[in-house]
Amino acid sequence: MTETSHSAAPYDVVIARSVKCVARDGVKLSLDIYRPAKDGEALPGPFPAVITRSPYDTRSGKGPSGQAGNGEYFAKRGYLYVVQDSRGRFGSEGDFVLLDEKEGEDGYDVIEWLAAQPYCNGMIGTQGSSLRAWNQTATAIFRPPHLKAMWVNQSGSNGFMHAVRHHGTLELRWLAWLLTNAIHSQEAHADPALQTTLVRNAENMFDWFKRLPWSEGNSPLSPLPKWEKRALDFYRNGDFSDFWVNPTLNPEAYRGETADIPTMYAGAWYDTYPRATIKNYSDLSTRLSHQYLLMAGGVHGGPNFDNPLVGNVDMGKGAPIKGNIHKDRHEIMLAFFDRFLRGDDKAWQDQPPVRYFHMGGDGSRSPAGRLVHGGSWKTADQWPPRGSTPQTWNLHRGGGLSPQPPAAHAPTSYVFDPARPMPTVASNVSSMTQNLPPFPRMMRTGDPISLRESIVLQGASDQVTHAGVHGAEAPFGDLADRPDALSFTSDSLDRDLDVTGAPEVEIFLSSDAPDTDIFVQLQDVYPASETWPDGYRMNLTESIFRVRYRDGFDRPTMMKPGEVVRVRFELYPISNRFQAGHRVRLLVSSASFPRFDVNPNTGEPIGRHTQMRVAVNAIHHDPVHASRLILPVMEGN
Repeated sequence: MTETSHSAAPYDVVIARSVKCVARDGVKLSLDIYRPAKDGEALPGPFPAVITRSPYDTRSGKGPSGQAGNGEYFAKRGYLYVVQDSRGRFGSEGDFVLLDEKEGEDGYDVIEWLAAQPYCNGMIGTQGSSLRAWNQTATAIFRPPHLKAMWVNQSGSNGFMHAVRHHGTLELRWLAWLLTNAIHSQEAHADPALQTTLVRNAENMFDWFKRLPWSEGNSPLSPLPKWEKRALDFYRNGDFSDFWVNPTLNPEAYRGETADIPTMYAGAWYDTYPRATIKNYSDLSTRLSHQYLLMAGGVHGGPNFDNPLVGNVDMGKGAPIKGNIHKDRHEIMLAFFDRFLRGDDKAWQDQPPVRYFHMGGDGSRSPAGRLVHGGSWKTADQWPPRGSTPQTWNLHRGGGLSPQPPAAHAPTSYVFDPARPMPTVASNVSSMTQNLPPFPRMMRTGDPISLRESIVLQGASDQVTHAGVHGAEAPFGDLADRPDALSFTSDSLDRDLDVTGAPEVEIFLSSDAPDTDIFVQLQDVYPASETWPDGYRMNLTESIFRVRYRDGFDRPTMMKPGEVVRVRFELYPISNRFQAGHRVRLLVSSASFPRFDVNPNTGEPIGRHTQMRVAVNAIHHDPVHASRLILPVMEGN
């Protein structure tokens, strides 16, 4: 552990509930304010402040909020901690619209209102994960004068490219989020019968996915037309348009307006936002001061920074923040705010711009039976780290993958039936849940109304289907053995291969359909051994591309039968050591469901298709059409 604790907690805490801040349009926003206190009385201060703005229930302490713990932690250490219910949620007035353009304005208004209070000294920071991070980046674009620092944990960057939509496909987790959170809409709270209907619909989320496309009056959100409209807007706006340009949904489009304030961009390799987190940092670190990047080995959610478990894989004792690079995740945030809100230079001394967890290097089996993949923390002065260079691995006839150029061979084809898409075993997902029926058999996340189960495992796992995988059918087995998948695998590595950065693929394909998708997944393949008799096919990173957008996301172009087309796209960034004896494998298919919506192969308008058709897709790998994987390999390999 390299840091010194600054966590003295000399204060008690009192909480002012449901304090109202009036936004510029007259809407009353509800805040809970945790204040430093002595003998049950709030101290006059003035104190610095940290704000979290949340669409979740800020008081229950259940589900994804957890703000009571944060509030007490910071208030005991001499900060005001303010939790605002997002517009239209719980105690706040107005209409809630997911990723609405008003988020930045509301953030500005709350910050400046707080700065005017006599118990605040005007030094205000923000923190929060996921939607509470999206609204921070939106607020920074409006430049509130008293915003002095941000800890942005797992935020979006460009919702069209990689977050809501993904290279033309829809990340279906957003439809799940809308349904499971509609249960707590103002309308549902006012109407128990409506709430019950939504709860029942949310128990069948996966079945509703299978019934796509939805339409007005024919969706699980039909009882809430405003929420249904948002879901359909996300689903149907497949082409890039003005819909995707607002400061909340697409902060990347407003980089030049972002406030120059110290910011930590924190993320994780198996989060839903690793590409966005790094893009936020990379775009701003060259022109703004005190910009930092922290990439951990875990999954979505702030508490997981202190958890080595990543799905069915254990990243080992060296993975958490806790005990490795700091005392814990709270203390590293406290050190950051102590430096930039209190001016304590000793709290944040000699901090590297970039810290990241480099996965791999173990391979043992934990007492719980999980793969221990292992790894260690590294530092850098930029992203990608110096010494990372692109290395081409060509796809070969027969399933080979190597730096050698391909020979003149016919393409390799597979049959893609959108009615039976390849299932998602484990992946970079969040909010991919459905409600459990009464008397649940398991509990994943709780809230005051329902219990939920994960539809897709968050994180890493052996890429083998089983009865617990939604959408999987017997006979179960390796995804690569499916008729709608191809795999291209290297020989056993004769030495370690260190990969750090964003892998890319360049795929040449043809199809008998006018449109289709290309899904790719990079795997670290463990050899068969006494520890792992069947080996282990660990997913590292993946991406998907809707082929109609190969000429531009605002210019959909259909394919002609047999026409060979080229698509090139990024996978999520990673840092991983492929150990000697392992193999590098690229899995190729045309779907990963329910991670992404399924292409019907018809070329019809997105979200409005009326039929599906089977496609015969072919991957070309000859000297003229050399499909390839491009790995960012560190020097020495």
